[in-house]
Amino acid sequence: MARVLGIDTTSEFGGLALVEDGELRDELLLHSPDGFGHLLFDALRELLTRAGWTLSSVDCYAGASGPGSFTGVRVGLTAAKGLADAEGKPVVAISNLAAVAAHGEGPVRAALLDARRGEVYGGLYDASGRALADEVVMALPAWLETLPPEVEFVTPAVGLFAPLLGGAEVREAPRSLAAMVARMAHGRFTAGLAVDPVGVDANYVRRSDAELFWKD
Repeated sequence: MARVLGIDTTSEFGGLALVEDGELRDELLLHSPDGFGHLLFDALRELLTRAGWTLSSVDCYAGASGPGSFTGVRVGLTAAKGLADAEGKPVVAISNLAAVAAHGEGPVRAALLDARRGEVYGGLYDASGRALADEVVMALPAWLETLPPEVEFVTPAVGLFAPLLGGAEVREAPRSLAAMVARMAHGRFTAGLAVDPVGVDANYVRRSDAELFWKD
């Protein structure tokens, strides 16, 4: 038996999920345009109580590692790392793009998220979740030129991207990725791929504004 707690606070539509032996046990969806730092642990307490779990009964903690809101990524991933460290448990960090792609059904899946500033976060994966190219942030037309001819597009923002993809079929992923993060982390944990919390980093893909505009 393996229990995994998944956390996603990388956009305003976040969530918490509990997976046991590969199956979703319970999920709590959260919507907070102002961030999650002020409500995350109350929500976590509610979900654990509902499921009859305790922090010590969780075998592995998982966090959506981005790309997404820089602050949001830090909040959720830091929570997962802090809880794991306190309980002496391992952590798995799951790329948001990989989690989006996992909601597809095609053999080759192009996952995309709105990066704003006229750009997208994009990732290319096969059906097993293996990355076929580096995750990128760039203008949508430029990214599309790098893709193979037969891909399935997967995104939480179908309404935004479908009109821009030339009539291609677009599969919708949920806005909160906590459940898929927990499922994918369960697979990695049981395969022995979870790591010490100290070794977990965020997956920003794009540098922060502070880095972009820093001047000596």
